[in-house]
Amino acid sequence: MPTLNEEEGIGKTIDSINKNFFKDNSWELEIFIVDGNSKDKTQKIAKVKGAKVIIEKRRGYGRAYKTGISQLNGDIIVTGDGDATYPFDKIHDYIQQLLDEQLDFITTDRFAKLKHGSMSIKHAFGNIVLATVLRVLFLINIRDSQSGMWIFRKEVLKKIQPLEKFNNGMPFSEEIKIEMFSSKDIKCKEIPSTLYTRKGKVKLESFKDGWKNLKFLFKKRVTS
Repeated sequence: MPTLNEEEGIGKTIDSINKNFFKDNSWELEIFIVDGNSKDKTQKIAKVKGAKVIIEKRRGYGRAYKTGISQLNGDIIVTGDGDATYPFDKIHDYIQQLLDEQLDFITTDRFAKLKHGSMSIKHAFGNIVLATVLRVLFLINIRDSQSGMWIFRKEVLKKIQPLEKFNNGMPFSEEIKIEMFSSKDIKCKEIPSTLYTRKGKVKLESFKDGWKNLKFLFKKRVTS
């Protein structure tokens, strides 16, 4: 989980994980946050809840994931924000689906069940535009190109471009989907999910971040 001043959401996010399921099924569970040097109690709360904290002072959503993923040892990686918006209470089900269907990469569709107040109209419209452009440019049939919850086998990272080549900012989310779904050697699927109302201050700048993501899609299409 990438975090930056998420003291209002990080505890609830970690607590929502069904740790008993992992224990009962002999699944080893490690919780990591990659923190952008938060000035609030994010790091302290995460540590109390049993998470390991990786400090990444270089800013950027993608930068946090690139730093964190490279340090993980687990066979299966689950990602999501630390603001209590993503359904970490269901990740054991998502992992089981990955295993049962012999998938390599799962991305989640937040639009399947949006909770009231979880996404503004402007944000939703921007997401629809970006997903449409991605589908047209890359012929990848996914509905939610910006979802930050993915469940995947770490070994498939060897079948795509090196992590350090990925974008350091918000486009990381769409780029990892493009890389995964474009590979003939990786079995991918988008599954219905949900999005809860955010805890804490919203950091996403809808127009600015949306414009960056849109420009990135065209750039990647031209250079790939």
